[in-house]
Amino acid sequence: MAACLALSALQPVDVRAAPARATASRTSAPVLEAQVEGISAYRLANGLQVLLIADASKPTTTVNMTYRVGSRHENYGETGMAHLLEHMLFKGTPRHPQVWSEFNKRGFRANGSTWFDRTNYFASFSANDDNLRWYLDWQADAMVNSFIARKDLDSEMTVVRNEMEMGENNPSRILFEKTLATMYQWHNYGKSTIGARTDVEGVDIGQLQAFYRRHYQPDNATLIISGKFDPAKVLGWVQASFGRIPKPTRTLSTDYTLDPVQDGERAVTLRRVGGVPLVYAGYHVMPGAHADYAAIELLSIILGDTPSGRLHRALTEQQLAAGVFAFSEGLKDPGFMLLGAQLGPEQDVAAARTALTQAVESFRSQPVTAEELARARAKWLKAWDAGFSDPQHVGVALSEAVAQGDWRLFFLTRDRVKAISLDDVQRVARSVFLTSNRTLGEYHPTASPERAPQPVAVDVARELRSFKPQVAEAQAEAFDASPANIDARTQRSTLPSGMNVALLPKSTRGQAVKANLTLRFGTADTLRDWDVTPEALAALLDKGTAELSRQQFQDRLDALQAEVGFAAGPGQIQVSMSTRREHLPELVKLVSQALRRPALPAPSLEEVRRQALAAVAEQRKEPEALLQEALARHGNPYPKGDVRYAPTFAETESWWRELALQRVQEFHRRFVSASHAQFAAVGDFDAQAVSQALSEGFGDWRGAEPFERVPDPLVPLPAANLKIATPDKQNAAMSVLLPVPLQDTDADYPAFMLANHLLGSGGDSRLWNRIREKDGLSYNVYSAVQWNPLERHSEWTAAAIFAPQNRDRVEAAFREELTRALAQGFTQAEFEAGKRGLLNFRRLARAQDARLSAALASNLYLSRGFDVAARVDAQLEALTLDQVNAALRRYLKPSDLVMGWAGDFKDARPKP
Repeated sequence: MAACLALSALQPVDVRAAPARATASRTSAPVLEAQVEGISAYRLANGLQVLLIADASKPTTTVNMTYRVGSRHENYGETGMAHLLEHMLFKGTPRHPQVWSEFNKRGFRANGSTWFDRTNYFASFSANDDNLRWYLDWQADAMVNSFIARKDLDSEMTVVRNEMEMGENNPSRILFEKTLATMYQWHNYGKSTIGARTDVEGVDIGQLQAFYRRHYQPDNATLIISGKFDPAKVLGWVQASFGRIPKPTRTLSTDYTLDPVQDGERAVTLRRVGGVPLVYAGYHVMPGAHADYAAIELLSIILGDTPSGRLHRALTEQQLAAGVFAFSEGLKDPGFMLLGAQLGPEQDVAAARTALTQAVESFRSQPVTAEELARARAKWLKAWDAGFSDPQHVGVALSEAVAQGDWRLFFLTRDRVKAISLDDVQRVARSVFLTSNRTLGEYHPTASPERAPQPVAVDVARELRSFKPQVAEAQAEAFDASPANIDARTQRSTLPSGMNVALLPKSTRGQAVKANLTLRFGTADTLRDWDVTPEALAALLDKGTAELSRQQFQDRLDALQAEVGFAAGPGQIQVSMSTRREHLPELVKLVSQALRRPALPAPSLEEVRRQALAAVAEQRKEPEALLQEALARHGNPYPKGDVRYAPTFAETESWWRELALQRVQEFHRRFVSASHAQFAAVGDFDAQAVSQALSEGFGDWRGAEPFERVPDPLVPLPAANLKIATPDKQNAAMSVLLPVPLQDTDADYPAFMLANHLLGSGGDSRLWNRIREKDGLSYNVYSAVQWNPLERHSEWTAAAIFAPQNRDRVEAAFREELTRALAQGFTQAEFEAGKRGLLNFRRLARAQDARLSAALASNLYLSRGFDVAARVDAQLEALTLDQVNAALRRYLKPSDLVMGWAGDFKDARPKP
């Protein structure tokens, strides 16, 4: 009967004039159900659950609507339906027909996602009552009034196909799907969330509408609002928007299908072109709400962590694999743990497979140690604390707990991790990691299979009876992220070594702090012929110091609740840091030790070499990577050895194979110092203590090598239309490059920035609306400008992915939109909406501590303050439509474009 329902059968519930049956729910005030550690849970009369997480420490708000429906709920012929609905909801309602346009105008960072047990829609934006009320109103409208129309389904179908094709290009993603399909015999966890292509392409609109009406209802949803807002005011808005929706009369069915115990190892083999060898091993585990699931979380770290994990020691250190991983999924029903290894092109799959399974199933002969448990527990709790301190993260992370059965499981799992005993972790390891419970790349029968415990459903209410919430953390300050306040609050200084410092202390949720450090060195002449040496050095900096072994260094990071990343660029090493208030001074000292006295061990260089070679081997078959190589080399005037030279994959591979440890050591001795460095920190910290730590760690660290920025002047490139063949790749790519004579201090900078935003960067841009929304040819299409702050040499780029057979249509649509924009210009309505959206995006960026820290460090190098950002904002506000159209025509020259295409095209030349 559901298949016979036409679109006209969908009766919209207008929240402005709701029917009488909805009035009762509107007049009943939301009921407070629970308050846990700063989270207040309410229930509306129609069944909607509302979680409010007020945090004024950042001027942003995140709204996350979670529906308890995912691929697990799909019946025969319905695979992919939950994901398809996620796409369709953004097609609008009668009252909100242009959803993406509104997102862009309001500066929203918005999207949706679908997984096994849930679908969620989330948006982050600068805290603003109008934005929040609009988004709540749209979500309430979308819950019951979305079009779900045949015409929208037809236009979106190519986009969904393209998303499938994008995944088909990724061997690791397809092997993941095939492994799960082999693991699960009956349960829908074995079916890919994106669905079977035949189901998606043949979906019946009536069935899709019935699926929507059944699951998109208030009693099947949890609305999560986190960040800066007034709880009492927002609760009233929620009641006004959602309270008018009637309580559903239908009853959702109870799912009862569970897979039986796996009674023998299973196998699957995948053969595709490109990539590098992969070995996966999957094991069934208990549901996320089960008391034993805390042990699974810790075992994934005990096995998969680097460098302490058993897999790293058994495979990576023994040169059997380039890298390893382990992760688990806590789901509503019995889930899985997946462990794997990525191999270099020359490594033996059989040897890696044997080592992988032996390491995973080693717990009977090598029980979990107290040291392993302590390290895993510290690392897991560090990650939990870091996530809980971020309002945006918490709002989205709670979706997974909601999907497991109750949002409070987010905290209960933490408590279980804290309390679990060594005996319990060992017991769970012995019961799960069995040969008979394993799914691998081959099948091996066994005479005496051992069975894992029977799958069981979990009574979440009973599990929560003993749960006692911890005391909620104190509220952080409401920080004003305006340029003037940022400059006023920032403390600047210079160390005797020459390092420039910018410190912006402010209270944050969880006392979190972000920091960035950039060490600059060398000249165009002195940096010649070092090839991949700086990258190798950056990769080795976290592998130990003169005083600490690699494991001791990692243990120290965990003790400091810190994450540190090292990266190299032309003439610089960049360090990103995150930790909590009390640990930043010690973290600064630890990073100083790593930079000044790195161990640079030979075995670690071999590990880094293998990982780099594996990455090169994987990229050599990928359309996007091949395009980047071709465009970087097109018209490049610099000789081999110059830091501005663009190497081939073959040259990069050769450099990595030939790199000697002595070369890395020499580079470090010669170039690395704090003489031309910039450090910036933003968040909750003691500025005086951090300044003292910087002085002790970097104050006397001067280098003898001169530093002079490597010039990068604009070099006109000959127009070209490059085509590269990538056989057997079901997804293709387009990349476009155009150098423009602009830098970010020019008078035309704001106008061309906004012109590009209207053309291809905003969610309501010309390219997006034409190629993605109207023609449905690409899952992702955009344009961007890589701005140069020091020379009139910026780069305008554009990119899209698509099915190879659609290349001509993509190119035609792309060129038509460029021609139309240049000939006719943008409209006044586009201009006004785009300007508001771009300004909102800029405000949102300044409210993110990690991005603010990086911007402060960059400003130190450029000798700027945030008054420059304020001036640009003012220039954007003062722009006219004629100025924007003139800037587009002045700099965007279609006849000068370098266009690149990579895919399985009949007329493309093969890549040598």
